[in-house]
Amino acid sequence: MNPLFPLLFQYNRQLTAMLNEVLRPYGLFSAQWSIVYYLHKNGPRSLTQIWQTLAVEAPTVTRTVTRLEKLGWVMRVEGEDRREKIITLTPVALSKLPDIKKAVSKFEQQAVNALSEDEQQQLQQLIEKMKG
Repeated sequence: MNPLFPLLFQYNRQLTAMLNEVLRPYGLFSAQWSIVYYLHKNGPRSLTQIWQTLAVEAPTVTRTVTRLEKLGWVMRVEGEDRREKIITLTPVALSKLPDIKKAVSKFEQQAVNALSEDEQQQLQQLIEKMKG
């Protein structure tokens, strides 16, 4: 067995737990944040676009979006095709984004603090290479 994989999985769980702590004051978890951030960067999107881009199973995205809707972070609007629902951020979510982005950026900087800029780029390239 390759010792790289348990290390990657363990560090991923650790990063997720740490990010959840950063997001706790805002009432979000990392999976919810990934959808909120995706919508912030890309604008309103369909459920299909979200799950395909984020590489998360459709039922998981649907449940997460439903939870975000109940929390007041997103809303569903009709698409061009009446069967399609477009997910968009609410004004409440947009007003909270600057503070959350600042907190997440601080977390990310602390997470890579031990790596030089070159090492960060190298790590990114290696991960992209592994993805294929």
